[in-house]
Amino acid sequence: MAKIDYPEGFQEKVLQAIEGARNGGKIRIGTNETTKAVERSQAKLVVIAEDVQPQEVVMHLPIICDEKNIPYAYVKSKTELGRAAGIDVSTAAIAIAMEGDAKKQIDDLAKTIRSLKAK
Repeated sequence: MAKIDYPEGFQEKVLQAIEGARNGGKIRIGTNETTKAVERSQAKLVVIAEDVQPQEVVMHLPIICDEKNIPYAYVKSKTELGRAAGIDVSTAAIAIAMEGDAKKQIDDLAKTIRSLKAK
């Protein structure tokens, strides 16, 4: 599902950034909340799980992220994504609305994502 070859350790950095944004920041959990945050241009970074079934649930997210120029990344598992978001259930997508303690991490990830997409 991932359309970009991420460098080694990239997924761990993304999950750490989500955990950091939980502290002092604001995250939107779930496909609907993520979609709303993107449409309102509130998202700083969107993270989508690769193992979502059916894929149609999250297929629109990269498209609207590109329209709004919001960086997005994939992680392997919705279980890991839910855990990073601080919930006990899996989630298909999250949006970081306010970076909180993870501002520098998220800025670095966004820069990396944009340079990978440019290739």
